[in-house]
Amino acid sequence: MKMKIKKGDNVQVMTGKNRGHQGRILSVDPNKRRVIIEGVNMVKRHMKLRAARGGAAGQEGGIVTQEAPVAASNVQIICQSCGPTRVGYNITDDGAKIRVCRKCGGEL
Repeated sequence: MKMKIKKGDNVQVMTGKNRGHQGRILSVDPNKRRVIIEGVNMVKRHMKLRAARGGAAGQEGGIVTQEAPVAASNVQIICQSCGPTRVGYNITDDGAKIRVCRKCGGEL
């Protein structure tokens, strides 16, 4: 399923407990329509100690803080000139499809 936001985009959360937070997209799951945003929707995860095997280093146990997914419908991409906006598309003369800002028409 096609999504209008990609890994590396700067986005802002528009709804929910993290409303107003901004960050860079670390990963996108188009099948579940969810994104992971750097520093947003942090959750604590209890990790079990894993012993080393065959000379490899083991994983430490304890409580780890990491990002949890956010629904892609709850975020908007940030335009450099006008802030959070929706994404549109234009086709250039050479046939390339580019993403544009719906407010100012600038390239994203």
